[in-house]
Formats: sequence, C-alpha cells, structure tokens
Amino acid sequence: MATATASSSVERGALAGALKSRTLGKLLLLAVFAAVLIPLAVTRWSGTAWPDALTVDVSGPLGNASDWIIDNRDSHPLFLYFFGYISNGVVLSVRGVYLLLLGAGWAGVTAAAGLIAWRVAGIRLALTAAVSFAVCGLLGMWVPTMQTLALMIVAVVVSVVIGAVLGLAGGLSDRLYRAMRPLLDTMQVLPAFAYLLPVVLIFGIGVPAAVLATVVYAAPPMARLTALGLRDADGGVMEAVASLGATGRQRLFSARLPLARKELLLGLNQTIMMALSMAVIASVIGAGGLGDRVYQALASVDVGAALAAGLPIVLLAVVLDRTTAAAGAGTGGERGGLRGSRLGWAVVAIVTAVVAVAGRMAGRLNWPDSWIVQIADPVNSAVDWMTDHLYSGVPVLGGTADWAAHFTTWVLDPLRSGLQGLPWWSVLLVVAALALLIGTWQTALTAVLAMAAIGVLGVWEPSLDTLSQVLAAVAVTLVIGFAAGITAARSARFEALLRPVLDVFQTLPQFVYLIPVVALFGVGRAPAVAAAVVYALPAVVRITTQGLRQVDASALESARSLGATSTQQLRQVQLPLAGPALRLALNQGVVLVLAVVIIGGLVGGGALGYDVVFGLAQGDLATGLVAGAAIVCLGLMLDRVTQPTERRDSKRKAA
Repeated sequence: MATATASSSVERGALAGALKSRTLGKLLLLAVFAAVLIPLAVTRWSGTAWPDALTVDVSGPLGNASDWIIDNRDSHPLFLYFFGYISNGVVLSVRGVYLLLLGAGWAGVTAAAGLIAWRVAGIRLALTAAVSFAVCGLLGMWVPTMQTLALMIVAVVVSVVIGAVLGLAGGLSDRLYRAMRPLLDTMQVLPAFAYLLPVVLIFGIGVPAAVLATVVYAAPPMARLTALGLRDADGGVMEAVASLGATGRQRLFSARLPLARKELLLGLNQTIMMALSMAVIASVIGAGGLGDRVYQALASVDVGAALAAGLPIVLLAVVLDRTTAAAGAGTGGERGGLRGSRLGWAVVAIVTAVVAVAGRMAGRLNWPDSWIVQIADPVNSAVDWMTDHLYSGVPVLGGTADWAAHFTTWVLDPLRSGLQGLPWWSVLLVVAALALLIGTWQTALTAVLAMAAIGVLGVWEPSLDTLSQVLAAVAVTLVIGFAAGITAARSARFEALLRPVLDVFQTLPQFVYLIPVVALFGVGRAPAVAAAVVYALPAVVRITTQGLRQVDASALESARSLGATSTQQLRQVQLPLAGPALRLALNQGVVLVLAVVIIGGLVGGGALGYDVVFGLAQGDLATGLVAGAAIVCLGLMLDRVTQPTERRDSKRKAA
C-alpha cells in the first residue's frame, strides 16, 4: 500500500510539474505578445480609460429598434401572428391557473399543499406545507401568493417541457449534446437580470415578459440534468435490454427514462427553485405578486412591508424544495399503506375537492380579514429602534451603519478607484493571464473578448465599479466560506449544526436577501455586497467541506504515519489534494456573488445594476440593454477566469 501511495504521489508530482511548465510557457508567450502589442496600443490610444475611438455608440440603433417594436407591436404580422399568440397564450394560462387557485379557496389550496406533501414525504412535511400556506394568509399575502404561484406553475410546466425535450435530444445525440453544452454553460453563469431586458423589448412590461423570462432562466437545469441522466444510464442494463431485441423507443421508455428518474426529479427541483427566484425578480417588469410587494417596499425603504411579503416567499421556497427533493429521493413509495400506494393520489384529489367545495359553500374562498396579522408596523418600529441605537454610536463596536461606511471607505472606494485607475490594456492583460493560468488559449481569448466588449459598449467605468463590488464580496465570501468549510470537514458536530442553516439559505430566492441587509445597513454599495456574501456562502461552504472530506484516505494515513500534525495534514495534504473542489467553490462563489451584486442596484448598489433598473423603470431600454449586455460579458469573463478547464493530458494520464 505504501508503494502504491508513493507511486501515486510521484505521478501526481510529475503531472503537476508538466502542467506548471506548460502554464509557464503560455505566460511567457503572452508576455511576448504583450511586449509587442502594448507599446502600439499606448502610442495609438494613450490614457487609462477605455479609448473613445474604440467605443461604439449602440444606444441610437437600440433606441430606434425599441421605437420600431413599440410602434409596430400592434400591427406587424410578426407580432400579430407569432409573438401576439404567445403573449395571449401566456396571459390566458396564468389567468386560468390564478382563477382556479382562487376558486379552490384558501382551504382547498392549503389542503392540496398539505396532502401532496403527505403523499410525497409524510406527515411532518404535510404539516409544514399546511402551516406555511396558512402563514401566507395570516400575513395578509394570500392573493399575492396565489398570483406568484399561478405565474410559477405556468412557467415551470413550460420550462419542464422545453428542458425535457432539449435534454432528451442531447441525451440521445452526441452532436446535439456538444452543441448544447456551451450554450447551457453560458446561460448558467448569467445573472437573472440579464434575461429581463430582451423579453421586455419584445413583449413589453407585463405578465408575458415575466413568464417568458422565467422560462428562459429555469429551463437549462432541466435540459442539462435530463441529458446527464440519459447519457449516464447503466451500460450493462442497456446492453441487456438491447439483447432482448427491444427497439429504440422501447429502450428509452423501459430502461433509459426509469434509470434517469433521480436526475429528472432533481432537474424538476432545480427548475422549480429557479422559477421561484426569477418570478420574484421579474416583479420589476410587471410580474406582480409577492415580488412586486417586496420591490415596492424596498423602493420606499419600508422594511416591515418587505418582510411581510418576503416571509411567504421564504416559506414557498422551503416547501417546494423539500417536496420535490423528497420526490426525487423516492420516499413516498418506500412505505406501505395508503400513502405508498397509487390510491394515495386519488385520496389527495378527492379530499382536496371536498375541502374546496365545502369552503365555497361556506362562503370562505378568500382569507378572512379578521385573521390577518399586521407585522409591518411592529417591524418598522423595531427598525427605527435599530436606527436609533444600533446604526451608530455603539461603544467600542460602532454600529451597523458605521461598519457599512467603513467598508465602503476602506475597501470598496479604494478598490473601485484602483480598478478605474488602471490602464485599460493592463486590465485586459490581467484577464488574459488569469484565464491562461487555469485554462487554455481559447478560454483566455473568450475572457479578453468579453472584457473588451464591455469597453466597446461604452460602459467601462460602471463595469469596473460592479467588478470592484464583486471582488470585495468574493474575498469576504471565500474567507468565511473556506473557514466554515474547513471546520465542518474536521468536525461532524459543527457540520450537523450548520447543515439546516445552509439548507434554508440555499433555497431562498436572491431577492429575499436584500430585506435584512437594508434593515441592518440601510442602502448603498455595502448592503449589496453583504447580501451577495450571504447568498454565496452556502455553496462555498458545502463544496469546500465535500472536497476536503473526499481527499484520499491513504494520503492522510501516510501523512499521519510520518508524524504530521493536524495542521500540517490540512496545509500539506488536504488543501493541495482538494484544489479542484476549492477552485470550483471559487467559481461558484464568483457567479453567485455577481447575481446579487447586480440586483443590489435596487438598494443603492449603483453601477450596472442601477442602469438596468433605471432602463426598466424609465422605459429607456437602450440604457438597460447596454447594461444588460455588459452584465453578460462580465459574467462570462468572470466564469472563464475562475473555471478550470480539463486538460487532455490529465485525462489521458487518468485513463
């Protein structure tokens, strides 16, 4: 065993040396290119800011295109006979589901939620679901909750159908899978805000744009996981089915799809959670429902009203996540009795219908006003007390407003000034070098072109402002996330305490994180960064913990046999061997942080997020679209400089 371990260490050392030599060669070649091109660029375009000569003003053409669409939306055949039918179909579908939910009444909907959860996961989740829907009514948010739920149901059904069809095509065709993969990769790293402007340009402000933006955002996980499940079907089972003379369709329905059940249900879970997140964010383009209540409350800094609408969002997220996760785990059918049989679904339908009819006959369709508990005023009173006593002037500690001000003054402002003070060509050079360190020339070229496109669009300064917030948030996230992940990997008790907290945090939509940070820190760039840190932490902690726990046990045993202390094992064995997981944690942290920093434009984050919000609020789609395109480019660049590319040599060595 010691010989095998030593041989493995030698192989890893040789591979690391080869990769280091190759990386050094690429950086030297980059230095040669830079030595030739930079003097030419400086001679032609002096100064630190992006040269005006390399900027293309697209606001005019975009404004003209927007005006043309608005002028022809009610007369052009493309809108009348294509987009118009889609828009009408979406409106009718959402309205139909909404009326069905209202017709079932609060008792029928609550009973349906509890019974479905009982059928899938048992009595505990059934009680949680029923209580969660009841709390939505108690908070006076029953109608907005039904509006959000109706929009979500339509969006999820369409997303699942489109995602399943694309996943089926990718799972059965290598060529289609290779074509789909880069597109899905790119869509997965884009912030949610980037999806809003294109649909608004075509469909205008309203429910159709909100539903279609949600579909585009939520369909990729279903497509990816469906394709993955079909492609990873057990080869032995597939050979056995083929040997029995089954046709392609029979192999698909009798073997591939049943074997991919777990991935399909996981795709459904991810689609539902992303649809809820986007349905809330889409309130800025007329989605209505709970998201609109939160958006309006945040716009007026009414934390109490925002919390009253935010709690139902949290409860919906938890119930939907737990229910679909239980369905994926297959716990519903593992137990005997009525719940584990097919008759269980009939019981769910019959009892729901009986409760709904009873509620209608009793005239209790709407949640009674006398049962509503107003929490906005007490919460606002608590916030006022915090403002008077905790925002500033706290002995020794200072206050939350002081912390935000110090973070802005000592971290965000210098970082923004430093980035904006760098010569434009040096920013591109740093991007190229970082991409080459972990990727290929193709990766570096993609990252540099994405960053250069930001300058060409004329939003270089705001993009660097956004980038400064992302870098600050990522640094804080990694420090806290790596520390918590390392502690959780070394302490089972700490991990057990941390797990339920991470579970809840990981299910919450991005919008919800803005509520507590506004209550604690007010508005500005620091609250936006704080919300981004809290949103990204669960993924970083989980990936770090998993990476450290999966380190080869024989390597740790060898280190212990040589007398290495616990700290030495961590620093010299676990962290180096968990390098891929740590880099994945960095990548996911960057992507998640960017998503919330952009949304931070709603609470004073400024930069690109503010431009998108301004463009949507003022109808200036040219400004919003340019900012949205810059967000796409920034997300693509950050993903490429933090996502390691698998090298062919390492694959060949592993084989």
